[in-house]
Amino acid sequence: MELIKKYFPNLTEDQLQKFEKLEELYKDWNLKINVVSRKDIDELYIRHVLHSLGIAKVQAFLPGSRVLDVGTGGGFPGIPLAILHPETNFDLVDSIGKKIKVVDEVSEGLGLENVTTYNQRVEDLKGQYDFIVSRAVAVMPTFVRWVKGKIAKESKHDFRNGILYLKGGDLSEELQDYRTAQIFELSAYFEEDFYDTKKVVYLPMKYKG
Repeated sequence: MELIKKYFPNLTEDQLQKFEKLEELYKDWNLKINVVSRKDIDELYIRHVLHSLGIAKVQAFLPGSRVLDVGTGGGFPGIPLAILHPETNFDLVDSIGKKIKVVDEVSEGLGLENVTTYNQRVEDLKGQYDFIVSRAVAVMPTFVRWVKGKIAKESKHDFRNGILYLKGGDLSEELQDYRTAQIFELSAYFEEDFYDTKKVVYLPMKYKG
């Protein structure tokens, strides 16, 4: 929890309480439905919560904007980002029902009113979004295919609408066909060793006029 305060010193009391409560909710639900490995649950803030918030270091979200978290699993990066941006609308989708159940329970336990969940494949989801976020659920070409047509054309952020993707390791081969992709090293924002190889990939979506 101190990690969150260290890198996000301007949180409101309400946000701090929600981030504090995350651990208790995840530990409780993880005993019933395993969505986070045992090792990771003990390092929830560094490996999951702060990692998710790395996206906000690259691009914070404006009030009223719409963000889709694809393959959210236990709610990452969507839940931490939703706490950080209470006036942004987050849709969290996962095809595995028990994972969405945990997300629903955690979201309800925190009183998050800006989170909607969907237990389905992202390809079947209707609607358009300012940004699509995810945490390494597929290689980029596959991911781009899944979310085709789901990015709104009108941009209101510093970055043009597109994908913000948490990845690790060497991405040169995976991204060779995406010349507009930008890679942001999370070690530039967070000093812990865990982030030495962690990145946010930003891929703006191109549209044909």
